[in-house]
Amino acid sequence: MTSDIEINRDGAVQIVRLVRPQKKNALTQAMYSAIAAALRDGDQNPGMRAHVLTGTGGVFTAGNDIADFLAAGRDVTAFAEAIRAFLLALATVEKPLIAAVDGLAIGVGTTLLFHCDLVYATPSSRFSTPFLALGLVPEAASSLLMPQRMGYARAFEMLVLGETFSAERAREAGFVNAVVGADELEKVALGAAQRLAAAPPNALKSSRSLMRGDRADILKRIDVEAALFLKCLASPEAQKAFAAFLNKTRGAAS
Repeated sequence: MTSDIEINRDGAVQIVRLVRPQKKNALTQAMYSAIAAALRDGDQNPGMRAHVLTGTGGVFTAGNDIADFLAAGRDVTAFAEAIRAFLLALATVEKPLIAAVDGLAIGVGTTLLFHCDLVYATPSSRFSTPFLALGLVPEAASSLLMPQRMGYARAFEMLVLGETFSAERAREAGFVNAVVGADELEKVALGAAQRLAAAPPNALKSSRSLMRGDRADILKRIDVEAALFLKCLASPEAQKAFAAFLNKTRGAAS
């Protein structure tokens, strides 16, 4: 579907890798669709027991591709469908999902982590959700999941105030399991995935289901956020913020 996503396999573990380093692994509609398809396909494959999501080039992901945002402001249909399919795949994934984060994890690069069962990060990782600065609202059910995991004060600091969290602060906040060296990151993430893949599958599925609880509230919040997000996305203030961001980026590149 896109060369910006690589799908590989290590035994019973599916590895989904973002490979758009020239754009800091910023996510396009095609990339969202490819990740969602990979998670669905892996869940349906009885030989696949766990998923690992990671980046490349010292970056996890810089979040949404802003050019896609600008295009979506004019015609949101395709964008909305790709995003919703991705978010639903995250919220309903049946097999363990492990994230290996190195470097930037911006916007959805952070919010998706709250759907993962395990998250490992390098000391250079940085987590931020600058939605308000772009005239947007939280997504991926983060307005529900982040306060539950981190407490309201920390979640508000990140989601609304726009503070960046270091890897160590993310660990203290409870959404990163361990901070490991860059040379160990994938080994640690794959090691955890392989342990889960080797576990009794029915007991694993039941244990995970018990811990994750009823998905109804998460799915409902995804849709509520999405409606507000898309409304904001088409707003003049968001379009102005995106254009300013792109101009700043182009100026820095030149």
